[in-house]
Amino acid sequence: MPRVYNWQIGRTMSYWYSENRPQRQFGAVFDINKCIECQTCTLACKTTWTSGRGQEYMLWNNVETKPYGSYPLAWDLKVLEQLGPQKWEGNVYAGRTVFEGTPSGLRVLGTERLDIDYMYPNVGEDEIYGTVERGGHLSLPQQMWMFYLARICNHCTYPACLASCPRSSIYKRPEDGIVVIDQSRCRGYQECVKACPYGKVYFNPSTGTSEKCIACYPKIEQGIQPQCFVNCIGKIRLQGWISPPEKAKEDNPVDYLVHVRKLALPLYPQYGLEPNVYYVPPIQVPPPFLEQMFGPGVEAAIQTYRNAKDDKTLAGLFALFGSTEHTIPYFKIVGDQAVALDDHRKEIVRVPIYEPVHFRPAQDRIYQIMRSNTT
Repeated sequence: MPRVYNWQIGRTMSYWYSENRPQRQFGAVFDINKCIECQTCTLACKTTWTSGRGQEYMLWNNVETKPYGSYPLAWDLKVLEQLGPQKWEGNVYAGRTVFEGTPSGLRVLGTERLDIDYMYPNVGEDEIYGTVERGGHLSLPQQMWMFYLARICNHCTYPACLASCPRSSIYKRPEDGIVVIDQSRCRGYQECVKACPYGKVYFNPSTGTSEKCIACYPKIEQGIQPQCFVNCIGKIRLQGWISPPEKAKEDNPVDYLVHVRKLALPLYPQYGLEPNVYYVPPIQVPPPFLEQMFGPGVEAAIQTYRNAKDDKTLAGLFALFGSTEHTIPYFKIVGDQAVALDDHRKEIVRVPIYEPVHFRPAQDRIYQIMRSNTT
């Protein structure tokens, strides 16, 4: 197989095809510290794309509770077990990826999906890690924890679904790097369903073809963020464009969070797919658990996030999350305001970095009642 460079694991690796990066790459950052698992994103996607026959069980977007939630069932554990030891030597991954060490006759180290894997979309929802013993009380940091993980297709640089397809039905769009399936070529062999280690390709038994998230590319082409982004109640998502590290731009929001500040990290980089959705890791979770999910940069990312309130550029950039339906290719900070810019660096929207805080007296003089909300 050809050798390609994967910057997320700090080395070259084997892949089925030669390196061929698109003109620009769809990228996104999810700040999962702000996710409340309202599933509005899931419903927005479901009602837009997968309400047809044969799509009943499909969730191109889902939100699951970690550490116990997963859809399809145990999508992550099954692959991690097959990979074996996943050792990092500094920022270089020393283990094998899903493309390396595969059994003879296979292109990708995949997992067969069974019907039962799709029967429990809410398994583990709101379940915490640890138990509250008698006499237990609240203390910081909390000993029990969980967090919500929102997931879509990662539109990987080295997609396992694409590598596994014997019909060459799957391709990356050269103009935006979005991974799509050519329905006219697909014959429903389901190799892509087995190969995607994130469990984000589905088989439609009604049409006999595979289907997956298309990043709402009709909206992307108009400069508008996908449905799951613009409907996010918690404003945890930002869609833009991710550059290779050597071409990173400081005024590109995704580049800034991923490459410059190294605050947003890829999900399971050890798989070797170079996923293009990045996560700000949750601050209340023990680092060892997060490191096996997001790689060795977790502790530094959490420390940077904790200090973001005193960092005008970071605070301003987070204020732009959910501030507009338009894609934000560039941004700048002007005084105490953050400004989103389009491809021509023209202003899209301007928001205050710090919202004003007003304190009210605890007692209402007119009605002679106590207020419960004084700010």
